[in-house]
Amino acid sequence: MYKILICDDEKDIVSALKIYLEAEGYETVSAYNGFEAIKKLKETTVNLVLLDIMMPECDGITALAKIRESSNVPVILLTAKSEDTDKILGLNIGADDYITKPFNPVEVIARVRSQLRRYMELGGSAKSNNGLCIGNIELDDSAKKVTVDGNIVSLTPTEFEILKFLMQNAGTVFSPKEIYRNVWNDEAYGAENTVAVHIRHLREKIEINPAEPRYLKVVWAHGYKMEKGV
Repeated sequence: MYKILICDDEKDIVSALKIYLEAEGYETVSAYNGFEAIKKLKETTVNLVLLDIMMPECDGITALAKIRESSNVPVILLTAKSEDTDKILGLNIGADDYITKPFNPVEVIARVRSQLRRYMELGGSAKSNNGLCIGNIELDDSAKKVTVDGNIVSLTPTEFEILKFLMQNAGTVFSPKEIYRNVWNDEAYGAENTVAVHIRHLREKIEINPAEPRYLKVVWAHGYKMEKGV
């Protein structure tokens, strides 16, 4: 059974999310500010975090930054604002996805399933077990491990899946919407900003000089590709 940490300062929202998720068979843990969320993550094994941005004492962005110091657990942000700045800020810190309040229970469940599937269940095929290698980048899907020049690189689940998708299709250019649909398995609303942030994070982790990438290239007005034969 997957365990989900729900963190929001509004107890009614936490209660509602608990009802939705537990009805789907998930176990839940509750927290009402960022400090509590960090504490709960240290005390118990959690498979996914639903984390509100705007909270007293310790907000979601601060908590997320602390979580990312030691964990790549999937994090879906809950934001009451519709402005892109809040969403992009969270993605910059290391969030995997976001949901804007007021949210639809069906959307919440769909996004939770998508992140859990990516984090816990993928990687069982023979193709994945063979691994992928381009230049000095090696991706082992069964072990969920990426190395660059022999050094292990810590990626979030979403970053890992974007890199895997592009490596599996090296040389092919994909638009942000195409990447979003293939990685998130969802409709590509706001895909450009979301994908761009994750691509930037990937470059910072796998490229020697992210400003002049060797592997992960942008093709202006078209999208992104992974160079082949580097």
